[in-house]
Amino acid sequence: MIKETSTNNENRKTITLACPISFVLEKIGGRWKPIILWNLRDGKLRYSELKKAIPPITEKMLIQHLKQLEADNLVVRKVIEIMPPHVEYSLTEPGVELLPALNVLADWGIRNHSL
Repeated sequence: MIKETSTNNENRKTITLACPISFVLEKIGGRWKPIILWNLRDGKLRYSELKKAIPPITEKMLIQHLKQLEADNLVVRKVIEIMPPHVEYSLTEPGVELLPALNVLADWGIRNHSL
């Protein structure tokens, strides 16, 4: 957790507002968010399917990052009221708009993986 009134937090907010790249990285950066978004690129997935697609992620981290992505309007969570109930996740329109950028990042990563 970052202390809300810390200098570091104030600097982060200032940088995020001043730089669009920093804003995007604040929303999709980290170890797990890009992988979650990448796995949702082809359509909706159930929670269990996402977990299987990303074996090293803990349940705690998957839930935490899905909540953050949902709060940032990049992912939508839909509860399906059947027996037993299940939850599906999919990209929102802003999430879909990120796909070309993720594709460029993936291509760059493939080309430069040996750096």
